[in-house]
Amino acid sequence: MFNNKKIVLIVSGGIAAYKAAVFARLLMKSGSQVRVVLTNSAREFVTEKTFAGLTHEEVLTDLFANNSEVIPHIALADWADYIFVVPATANIIAKIAQGLADDAASTVIVARHTPLIIAPAMNVNMFENPAVQRNLATLKADGVIIVEPTEGALAEGYVGKGRMPEPEEILARAEIALYQQDGRLKGKRVMISAGGTVEEIDPVRYISNRSSGKMGYAFAQAAAEAGAQVTLITTSLRSVPAGVNVIQVASAREMQTALTERFEVTDIVVMAAAVSDYRLAEPASQKMKKQPNQEHLVLDLVENPDILADLGAQKTHQYLIGFAAETEDLIEHAHEKLIKKNVDLLLANDVSKPNVGFGHDTNQVTVLSPNAEPIVLPLQDKLALAREILNQVADQIAEEDK
Repeated sequence: MFNNKKIVLIVSGGIAAYKAAVFARLLMKSGSQVRVVLTNSAREFVTEKTFAGLTHEEVLTDLFANNSEVIPHIALADWADYIFVVPATANIIAKIAQGLADDAASTVIVARHTPLIIAPAMNVNMFENPAVQRNLATLKADGVIIVEPTEGALAEGYVGKGRMPEPEEILARAEIALYQQDGRLKGKRVMISAGGTVEEIDPVRYISNRSSGKMGYAFAQAAAEAGAQVTLITTSLRSVPAGVNVIQVASAREMQTALTERFEVTDIVVMAAAVSDYRLAEPASQKMKKQPNQEHLVLDLVENPDILADLGAQKTHQYLIGFAAETEDLIEHAHEKLIKKNVDLLLANDVSKPNVGFGHDTNQVTVLSPNAEPIVLPLQDKLALAREILNQVADQIAEEDK
């Protein structure tokens, strides 16, 4: 979301200031135009030359150094789409909370009329100080987005909460928080399944499929961005989107249990997982050894539960989204699944096509719903697709709530 955006990055004086250079570079890579303001304390840790070299822009440090007719702090505040304070010390947090404007950084912040995102970083005792917590509560009430510090080793040898998150996490959490301000799914509880289920043959072998979990994780991020309370039930070990509750499972029956236990209190379910159709009747307790002269191995397979159909039969108020991964007769098979499994929306994809479905970062689906013509969506990034689908769902829910 920061592509082609104008970002003012304010760096205040803490040991974490060195990470601000990495953060500036990350913003640039995301497509932003970045201008930096350094407090006098920040200049004890980092230099103007570093940020000028990274951003190819002049760095503002002195409120009164500019002799032109342009008032620098007003011009910069007017220019910005977003303002970040990374890191945010206890001192600048207090200034923002009280509306103080006594240097270049604080004056830009007071003059702003765009979203403000801060990443506090300080000693754990400072962070837990009641005055600091009161100031943070004031900022939250004022609509400032606060990327909470993490627990870990701090500069003074302490261990506790106060460590600034890594730049990538700050950017990810800020993006989600900004999306959540729109909150199209705010207050909704969304449950998503992801990955290919794993059915044991013996302690070292298993039956599974080609699902990477990427589509489910994309839906989890998109739902969190839209303000939902998100639970991701997954077999895939991937980087978890910020703000998402994760439950790790392996087999189809474990996934069914996790989904069923939470189904009653869920509003939207996205069944993006690829559930194995069969499992071994009796998995071996020890590794199966190859036998002499044994050219064939016969495995006794039994059918797994049809999770999507079971949820479709149980649903009362839930909005149920399913997938149909096909290699032929896409619409025919998908429409049959739509009706048979009683889903509200079915996303059908032809996984025989290039860059579609399992393992890819892109996907292309045809959207089917009862009493409506199929809608063919273009090949696109999985996160973009998830956002588009959830926007459609939010539209439908809003229409039904009228």
